Amino acid sequence: MRGNAGSGPRDGQFSQGSRSPGLSEALVVWGLYAVVGLCVLLTYSRVAPHELYHVSHGGFAGGAGRLLVFLNFPTALAAIAVLALVTDRLGARWPALLALVLCLVILAPGVVDQDDLDAKWINVLPALGVAIVLAMTILAVRAGGVGGAGSPTGDRVRIAVAAVLAFLALPWIFAEVGLYIGDVPGLASIFRSKQVFEGHASVHLGEHHGLQGLLLVVTALLLSRELPRMSPTRLRTGLAAYLSLMIPYGIGNMANDGWNEQIVERGWASWQIPDMLRPGPNWAWGVTILVAAAIYFALDRRVLREEDRSIDHAKRR
Repeated sequence: MRGNAGSGPRDGQFSQGSRSPGLSEALVVWGLYAVVGLCVLLTYSRVAPHELYHVSHGGFAGGAGRLLVFLNFPTALAAIAVLALVTDRLGARWPALLALVLCLVILAPGVVDQDDLDAKWINVLPALGVAIVLAMTILAVRAGGVGGAGSPTGDRVRIAVAAVLAFLALPWIFAEVGLYIGDVPGLASIFRSKQVFEGHASVHLGEHHGLQGLLLVVTALLLSRELPRMSPTRLRTGLAAYLSLMIPYGIGNMANDGWNEQIVERGWASWQIPDMLRPGPNWAWGVTILVAAAIYFALDRRVLREEDRSIDHAKRR
């Protein structure tokens, strides 16, 4: 998988001869989560709680509470990846460490509970972490500009993966804005039989962890374009490993949500895909780790080293 090598040394660097990532993809990620967050706020404010999933409050308070939980998961996971890019730009270690610790609060049991998605006071902490990363992103843009887009190497694969997953996620995308996709003209004949079972909608309105999985995959695909422009340090290695894990993790959550919602709940099969939201000793997480290792190997061998060689060659010239 070879393509254009991407940009070499460029304007907006913070020291002569250094490399730093651009923030175009990071800004797209922030915009994507802002749009979905707005949908969460509006949908949970206007739709009755019994039509949603494991929430008990309606109206604006219910929408704001569900938005706060959305800022925890999946937004905090995406913010950690953006944080690595911004830290490589700014070198602001203490604010970055504080933001990382706050975002990682979501890993504590009970902070984000799929059986109770009403907002809790503890959810404020990861949201603060997200806010710090956003503020650091704005500061980095003001200090050094956006920096242009990242390396196009592998974009065909990225686009193909994103397009296929987005099509599969269409029922969840419509549910996010408070619509059943089977009721949409033109799509009813394709999806109605899949979305309605014994008179009941098999896809509830509102947020689905399948859609959250798609968001994480798209986040990883976008931000991976900037890996070659980062300084070849442990920070870049860590981000590459994190993004490599984010892709199968997101796909695993999509598979879990889709299979259990569309197949198991209909009684067509009793075998279930294990819960993927939290790491666990099961075969699904074993596959996730193996796939993540393969993706990391591909990034390292086919993208990062190729970019390093091209930039070194440009410097020698």
